[in-house]
Amino acid sequence: MDTATDLSRLIGPLRRAVLLRTRRAEDLPDLPEAQIELLRVLSEAGALSPREAAARLRVAPSTVSNLVRAMTAAGLVERKPSSTDLRTVSLVASPLALDLLSRYDRVSTDALRRALTVLAPERQRAIEDALPALTELLGVLEDARG
Repeated sequence: MDTATDLSRLIGPLRRAVLLRTRRAEDLPDLPEAQIELLRVLSEAGALSPREAAARLRVAPSTVSNLVRAMTAAGLVERKPSSTDLRTVSLVASPLALDLLSRYDRVSTDALRRALTVLAPERQRAIEDALPALTELLGVLEDARG
C-alpha cells in the first residue's frame, strides 16, 4: 500500500465516525454531507445566489437547486428575493440551520478532542504536526478540481 491509498481508505470512515458520534451525542438530524457543506458556505458568506453557491461548492447549479429544494422544505435554507433583480434569489441559512451547524461543530470538536486524549502523546503530536500538510493537500485538491 502507499500513502495515497491508505489516506483515501481512512478519510470516509473517519468522517463517518465523527458524524455518527456527533449525531448521537446531541440527537441531531442526519443531514447529508452535501447539505452540511452548503450550510457552511452560506454561513460564511451570509447570502449567495444559487449560481455563486454552486461555484463555491464546485458542483453543478442543478445540484444546488436540488439541495435547496429539500433544505427549504426542512426549514434550513431561506430564499430571499433580490432587491435589484426580481428574477433572482439569494440563499440564506436559516436560524435553525445555523444553530444545527454550530451544534454539529461543537460536538464533533469535543468528540475529536476526547478521542485525541486517548492516543499516546507522540501520536497526538504526529496528528498536530500533520495538520498544515493536510491543509495544503486540501488546497491542492481544490485547485485540481477548479
